[in-house]
Amino acid sequence: MRIAQVAPLWERVPPTTYGGIELVVGLLTDELLKRGHEVTLFASGDSISLAKLESVHPRALRLDKTVKEYGIYDMLHLGRIYEQANEFDIIHSHIGCITLSYASLVKTPTIHTLHGIFTPDNEKMFQYAKNQPYVSISDAQREERLGLNYVATVYNGIDVSSYKFYPQPDDPPYLAFLGRISPEKGTHLAIEIAKQAGWRLKMAGKVDVVDMGYFEKEIKPLIDGKQIEYLGEANHRQKNALMGGAVATLFPITWREPFGLVMIESMASGTPVIAMNLGSTKEVIAEAKTGFLCNSVEECVSAVSKVAGLDRSDCREYVWNRFSVQNMAEGYEAAYHKILTQRFARSNGHSQQSGPLHFYAR
Repeated sequence: MRIAQVAPLWERVPPTTYGGIELVVGLLTDELLKRGHEVTLFASGDSISLAKLESVHPRALRLDKTVKEYGIYDMLHLGRIYEQANEFDIIHSHIGCITLSYASLVKTPTIHTLHGIFTPDNEKMFQYAKNQPYVSISDAQREERLGLNYVATVYNGIDVSSYKFYPQPDDPPYLAFLGRISPEKGTHLAIEIAKQAGWRLKMAGKVDVVDMGYFEKEIKPLIDGKQIEYLGEANHRQKNALMGGAVATLFPITWREPFGLVMIESMASGTPVIAMNLGSTKEVIAEAKTGFLCNSVEECVSAVSKVAGLDRSDCREYVWNRFSVQNMAEGYEAAYHKILTQRFARSNGHSQQSGPLHFYAR
């Protein structure tokens, strides 16, 4: 199958530190190539992939201070992709609703993975293009009232083998928090949980410009370098060590998280997760086996005292069985096949593109 993978230009693929979408796109692209597909990755020019790379800009936009109008580069990005659309059997977009109007102009089908949430503004565009094929990254992410043409739910996956397994937490013990330092991720709640439980908390993650006021006013004054530590952004090795050495990773989100890679990264390291029961968390965590789902800070504090009784090897095995990159790739292969089969059937056996011979990897 000839597949175009479309990544955001904001961060390189794979990301050096924070960047969930880019991590998923990188892993999926390389795994599809290993399975015999012909894959082209459209991403920033500093991306690293086994696939053929095409780009309209030499590096991640967030690293280029000369760029002032980011939307221009998105249009250049999509222009390059869709002017060669007939060279692919399927185009797989990971960049949201900006792709929708381009996708409607060509015969090659575009499948859209929805990595974010719906807003009052973007809902209008999704409803306009509701018949295009969509993939949700959790069932909880879906808004059935919008009537979108969902072809599958495919959970995000990781390369579990790249995460060192920690059979025991470090001594002295601590709790971990990893992710954007933002109200949605509940950084302030993680600190509150640690303080109420009397535990040390080690935090890592980036602070976006939009969240700088939150960080300065609500988080920074609570960082004492002793009980509450902030380590800045972390790369893969640092994340693995931070979460792997913890007794538990806190995930006290305040929004309907569509997925949450941190949860599976923590469990792959052997560390259970204590999360708020919002969004996708009940689909990602096996209650009382790989972590605990809570409805309040008080329940999270109570869970801290119970989490040491969980088997850390169960956490890693659970991720192997449910959230591996191989599982993710198989899910997307099935979605691609479904879309192309439907298109071939609608054309009464006369393919508008390359025909059913391209449904499978060569």
